[in-house]
Amino acid sequence: FDEGPWPRMGGRDRAAIVRAIGRLIAERKEELAALEVRDNGKPLPEALWDIGDAAYCFEYYADMAEAAEAAGPMPIPLGDARFTSKVVHEPLGVVGAIVPWNYPLLMAAWKVAPALAAGCTIVLKPSELTPMTAVELARITEVAGLPKGVFNLVTGFGPEAGAPLAEHPGVDKVAFTGSVPTGSKVMRAAATDIKAISLELGGKSPFVVFADSDVDKAVEWIMFGIFWNQGQVCSATSRILVERPLYAPLLERLAAEAAKITIGGGTEAGVLLGPIVSEGQYAKVLGAIERGKAEGARLVSGGKRPAGRDNGYFVEPTVFADVPLSSWIWREEIFGPVVCVNPFDTEEEAVRLANDSPYGLAGAVMSDDLDRCERVAAALRAGIVWINCSQPTFTEAPWGGYKRSGIGRELGKWGFDAYRQVKQVTTFDRNEKWGWYLK
Repeated sequence: FDEGPWPRMGGRDRAAIVRAIGRLIAERKEELAALEVRDNGKPLPEALWDIGDAAYCFEYYADMAEAAEAAGPMPIPLGDARFTSKVVHEPLGVVGAIVPWNYPLLMAAWKVAPALAAGCTIVLKPSELTPMTAVELARITEVAGLPKGVFNLVTGFGPEAGAPLAEHPGVDKVAFTGSVPTGSKVMRAAATDIKAISLELGGKSPFVVFADSDVDKAVEWIMFGIFWNQGQVCSATSRILVERPLYAPLLERLAAEAAKITIGGGTEAGVLLGPIVSEGQYAKVLGAIERGKAEGARLVSGGKRPAGRDNGYFVEPTVFADVPLSSWIWREEIFGPVVCVNPFDTEEEAVRLANDSPYGLAGAVMSDDLDRCERVAAALRAGIVWINCSQPTFTEAPWGGYKRSGIGRELGKWGFDAYRQVKQVTTFDRNEKWGWYLK
């Protein structure tokens, strides 16, 4: 970084290479999606969606690099006419990016694309469970013309690869997506030499459904919010709060529709729920289901290995109801296809229950009354709120949470600025002496 060409190139020149990376990803979309399925297990249509989003992320930040160069320094109005001042943006430095296994290439793109567009160099550490598309990304950056040493790849387990990256004195920023316990370790490691950090961590996101909602619409978005990617999504709306008049009919419909979901391998036709990513995660999900039953939650549907799937880490879509508010499954992230549903009676109670969590990544609210939706959205302590939907994610919009769900924002202009330093340059414009010490 200190001596190489990348930080010193103009935004337009960097953009050409960043855009080429996106184009090459798009050209290899089917191949990369197949690798994601092989590594992660998700259904192929989901993987194709992910790869398309990853390609667009590079295109978006290429445009942002060009726009930043065209905008130039930002003048700062001052209250003293003897001085002029401006702000210039510079690359932050060397970035250590640590990404999870649930969206392997897409999570890499969220960090690599803005960092490269801003002029940073980067060391990417993918999950040991899903490294293959990161390896291909390294090859793609080379074909795109990225100078050697700008993109670097380190594979391995967290203690052997991730921890040294977070601790290394040559790293200026650590960008991490993963669990809260690991995020805490990353934060402590970065504190040893005051590195910049961004942490996108776990969640236990609420979905508030009012009684005036259409049942079909509510069930569809509830399912999309928890069963996509086998529920292995940090923002999954896994706590459903339903206004009491709608509670019983919604539960009945949700259980019936969840039972219809086709479960199987990611490349099988019609599959909408693939296997859990690993044996360890599979055991955690099954353990959470057993814990929920032991804590007194009512199992409405699912909760076991599906019939006819004797091999593979498959779990039925699982619906719990009447879940004790102090129970582990209501309060902690499961990271599997398990949803908890409880009733509420008033808007105030719904907001209180929704906010009663150590997490604050996302939340959702559904009602035909948009004024009520806006009130609830304003009251939710979450970095992302969806109205009459759940989980739509856009490269242009900021992503990140409140409370234990993380620090900083990714995506949009916020994600770009996270990889830039702000420098003030102030000039004394008078020929006269300052005259404080020398008269």
